[in-house]
Amino acid sequence: MARSTFVGELHLYEYRPVEADPSTPTVLLLHGIGGSARSCTPLAEQLAELGIHALCLDASGYGESSDPTSTSHDFVADVIQVADAFSPEAPITLLGTSWGGVIALATALSHPDRVAGLVLADSTRGSGTSPEKSAGMRERAQEMATRGAAAIAAERAPRLVAPGAEPAVVESVRTSMASVRRAGFGAAAKFMESTDHGPRLSDIACPTLVLVGESDEITGVAESRLLAERIPDARFHEIAGAGHVAIQEQPAVVAALVGDFVEGLS
Repeated sequence: MARSTFVGELHLYEYRPVEADPSTPTVLLLHGIGGSARSCTPLAEQLAELGIHALCLDASGYGESSDPTSTSHDFVADVIQVADAFSPEAPITLLGTSWGGVIALATALSHPDRVAGLVLADSTRGSGTSPEKSAGMRERAQEMATRGAAAIAAERAPRLVAPGAEPAVVESVRTSMASVRRAGFGAAAKFMESTDHGPRLSDIACPTLVLVGESDEITGVAESRLLAERIPDARFHEIAGAGHVAIQEQPAVVAALVGDFVEGLS
């Protein structure tokens, strides 16, 4: 069963295994720019069944977390705040999907002692890799402000899943996107547009697993392959029957891969 809790102004869902003890590994799940902690809960449930302590964080400005005070919000500091609250003496594994993976990379680069491993699902180096992509992210933030989340969600949600995806999954993605708040999205977009982890991928020192849906048309399979090629000794896995939101489309498959990865960290 999930436990809803707060660390300061940050909201989380906690999934603790039945037989949890001090040695139980902790995985912090970080959602995408159009998601929330609820986007990660199907995977968190599966992880808990495998004996993993799973935390799903509502990023600042998302879900039940408080809004950031500016677009220059420090999302990495939020991750460290949660890690210190739940695992003060041991590093944790970060599992970030899309934008969440960009935050996870930033955390591993700035606080390598707090990160035991990285799982990057359908993620990217950031949107600062070119002026065009950076401008595109700014345009998305402006569109969110002028058209509203619901209209954008109705158009964009079907593109995030693989062909033939379960209607319930598509509706879940649409619902999450429709509930995104302007303050959260604006800060997330600012983080993305100014970030390019490319030059520092070789500095990642922790074990890394890169996952991507075979039908991901948002960040794309090629971008995930690039991450896996440039991060030292990273493992790569393409997930059949999934698009950009592989953790929601194939949670059991992703959980099995993550479970094997986390087991190898101990």
